[in-house]
Amino acid sequence: MALDLSRIIKAYDVRGLVPEELSPEVARAIGTAFARVVVLPEATGDTRPAAVVGRDMRDSGPGLVDAFAAGLTAEGVDVLRIGLCSTDGLYHASGVLGLPGAMFTASHNPAEYNGIKLCRTGARPVGDATGLAEIRAVAQGLLDGSAETSTGLAGGTVTDKEMLGEYAAFLRDLVDLAGIRPLKVVIDAGNGMAGLTVPAVLGTDAGLPQLPLDLVPMYFELDGTFPNHEANPLEPANLLDLQTAVVANGADIGLAFDGDADRCFVVDEKGVPVSPSAITALVGLREVEKEKAAGRTPTIIHNLITSRAVPDLLSTAGAQVVRTRVGHSYIKAEMASNDAVFGGEHSAHYYFRDFFFADTGMLAALHVLAALGTQPHPLSEVAEMYEPYVSSGEINSRVPDAAAATTRVLDAYRLAYPGIDVDTLDGVTVSNWDGHPQWWFNLRASNTEPLLRLNVEAADQDIMEKVRDDVLSLVRGQATGSAEGEETP
Repeated sequence: MALDLSRIIKAYDVRGLVPEELSPEVARAIGTAFARVVVLPEATGDTRPAAVVGRDMRDSGPGLVDAFAAGLTAEGVDVLRIGLCSTDGLYHASGVLGLPGAMFTASHNPAEYNGIKLCRTGARPVGDATGLAEIRAVAQGLLDGSAETSTGLAGGTVTDKEMLGEYAAFLRDLVDLAGIRPLKVVIDAGNGMAGLTVPAVLGTDAGLPQLPLDLVPMYFELDGTFPNHEANPLEPANLLDLQTAVVANGADIGLAFDGDADRCFVVDEKGVPVSPSAITALVGLREVEKEKAAGRTPTIIHNLITSRAVPDLLSTAGAQVVRTRVGHSYIKAEMASNDAVFGGEHSAHYYFRDFFFADTGMLAALHVLAALGTQPHPLSEVAEMYEPYVSSGEINSRVPDAAAATTRVLDAYRLAYPGIDVDTLDGVTVSNWDGHPQWWFNLRASNTEPLLRLNVEAADQDIMEKVRDDVLSLVRGQATGSAEGEETP
């Protein structure tokens, strides 16, 4: 019996164990389906249909890429392989080449996993509602034997192209660091793709001029077994080495990237993590000023888990602020439909109109370095301006019935606070932000696991802790355990 692809093709991407779930046979079927659903329909005029494919450093990557490419070429699609790259490197290639793309990565997942992130021409997202469900259905038919294995078109070709230098130059053109004060920067690549991209963008490996940066590398060796720590900086334990190194080296800032280097986390000179909400506000304000200087009214996107400081600061600065649900496909759709200049998520995904409305941790890092290096104060003082409130971070509880647990919480709060503000944009958000004391929380179910994710924010630490503990006690009244720090899909 063929694998049920709903196990590995979820709302946003493909991710599974290799080879039990994501085998070369499955990769080829997905490649064929990608050709039929996305690549061939997007081909125009006399131009041969083509797609660009990249991969991260996992050992299973080359074989899966070859199988995926075979599925594409059998449908008459030419394949351009760009080899090792970050996910935003693949988006760059899709954007500048005008081709659909596929990135083979399992992001922060352990070594035994791999996956595929798909995009349309110009790095436009492929999610469940924008083609991924259809790709899953076609690939399932191929594996089950109920769909034809080829369309009968002439076979496509496979060629290789190096694009790291173009990627680095593209990002350098968006943020000029040449005139900043000298900064010492510790960077933890987590043995992921930042070990390749950081020396090219922030260093001189791509032949670009030296920047006023003293780089202190950590775990730059590409190793898909992740021998030092998981490549998931959202988990606090994985930031400890960076925090220690920043203080030990007397550095101005620390940066940590995840496995496919599309997310960037920031640590100040004291070794204290700077929240992604603060980074969203900091970068957002830079983009707002740039838009206003060009005579345009800026629009900024943020998801509903980011701090209330984000819409407060950005709207005060003159931006139109759009709140959206969690998930990159939703953010990207809102970015494009609103022609937004920037968008940010609590999980450290940052999106830029100048980068095809796609997410790039490296461009966010450049903005942070520019903001820090064009003024004299340490990062801890700069960050204080963007972090006026106290948040819990994301806390995950494993529950047998997420809907029942959510109902328990809602019933209790509606009883205790008649008329309390509740919205259901993504899970449930309960807010007393217009009252006293100020607090809000969001509770939403995972798309892939029996988890409820809780985020709480309040005007002070005591109130945040009280709301957090009250909600968790209600959620876990019938819980079987908890797990903290897992990444939002």
